[in-house]
Amino acid sequence: MQSVIQKVEAKFKKSAVVDVQSGDTVKVHQKIREGNKERVQIFQGMVIRTDRKGSHTSRITVRRIASGIGVEKSFLLHSPLVLKVEVTKRSKVRRNYLTYMRERTGKSARLTSVDFDRNAVNSVHDVKAEEEEAKLAEEKAVAAEAEAAKKAAEEAAREAKVQAAIASHK
Repeated sequence: MQSVIQKVEAKFKKSAVVDVQSGDTVKVHQKIREGNKERVQIFQGMVIRTDRKGSHTSRITVRRIASGIGVEKSFLLHSPLVLKVEVTKRSKVRRNYLTYMRERTGKSARLTSVDFDRNAVNSVHDVKAEEEEAKLAEEKAVAAEAEAAKKAAEEAAREAKVQAAIASHK
């Protein structure tokens, strides 16, 4: 028998997430809201830490070098703001926490890559996330169509004004 807390946790848990391990290079697609606009931002880097894999609070910490400065972001895998996690490279590591990678730069920061089936690892379908992504794309298309219609109406009004000016000078 499940407790009330476990039932609530199960309700917010995604049906399936990608199996991410320390040492993987991943692309995390995250939904960003700025004012009333929403967009998808991709953060690519190496996973240096994985926490609580089986829980609804499972978290990965991704590190990348941006403009010569190390940037780390933590992502909750079951968060509705994380749309997709895509594993691009898998490396051979023997630890869960790769904190020593913070001091490494250049060639010393390289890890030995391991062959893996990219399609099998990344083929996790979360229906809600796919619907959300499709909805965002549809909203963007509708906004672009409305903008095009507005520009066409302005252009038609300008053209009518030009025609009226030409007709008045004849």
